[in-house]
Amino acid sequence: MHFVDAKGILSAENGMNIYRGCTHGCIYCDSRSRCYQFTHDFEDIEVKQNAPQLLEQALRSKRKRCMIGTGAMCDPYMHCEMELGLTRRCLEIIDEYGFGLAIQTKSDRILRDLDLLKSINRKAKCVVQITMTTFDEALCKIVEPHVATTARRFEVLEILRENGIPTVVWMTPFLPFINDTRENIEGILDYCIRAKVYGIICFEVGLTLRQGNREYFYEALDQHFPGMKGRYHRKYGYAYEVTSDHNEELMHIIREKCREKGIESDASKVFSYLHEFPENRGFEQMSLFDAL
Repeated sequence: MHFVDAKGILSAENGMNIYRGCTHGCIYCDSRSRCYQFTHDFEDIEVKQNAPQLLEQALRSKRKRCMIGTGAMCDPYMHCEMELGLTRRCLEIIDEYGFGLAIQTKSDRILRDLDLLKSINRKAKCVVQITMTTFDEALCKIVEPHVATTARRFEVLEILRENGIPTVVWMTPFLPFINDTRENIEGILDYCIRAKVYGIICFEVGLTLRQGNREYFYEALDQHFPGMKGRYHRKYGYAYEVTSDHNEELMHIIREKCREKGIESDASKVFSYLHEFPENRGFEQMSLFDAL
């Protein structure tokens, strides 16, 4: 890893990336795509060492409290976080200033910060998003080799539920010919139902491939699934959107099961929920703190 002083930390939509790059090794990772203009090896993590200071400056200057998002591009709980603690420090700042948090990860390391997640949720709102793609544990260790398995992520979801923290599951991506099966979909859905997640985000059964992540994905196919790259070339060529032949059937299963169990599956509504800050709740809490 290497350290930089960033010029800013929050996007126009109040999202932030404390790190750039990743060490999880997921074979399908879109963040490897060249369009994101990485100037370093993807596994050589760029650490925005001044992220906490930038975040505090940004939150101080805001006239209205809102949800702060992190994890959409690079996981905030990579291996280096346990040494550096920058994510935790940023969560402390969010908690201190009474903002909300929408955080996304595949790692059980998030449980280290359960105290802060609970505090943020009590004062404002905290939503944890967990990605789940592969129900089979052996296959999961191939597809997502250096991160908590799906079974462990389910345990994380249950712990969060027990502590009153709402959760959202990203069921994406699904790899054609590999895990685009009814058994896989239903296994993950069962986890979501048991964990009582608020919502599921799944745009379609498939994945995206573009320059950068396509090459890495195909190398992984050659290593772990001999002959599979040829099937992809014949079926999809160099298409950006790689959609499963079973997309309609499996999306129907997802939507119907969500409707039956009261889980929100409309992506636009889930995104609205992630961005919606509970004004009254946050205002009352912070008014108390401001008076101290």
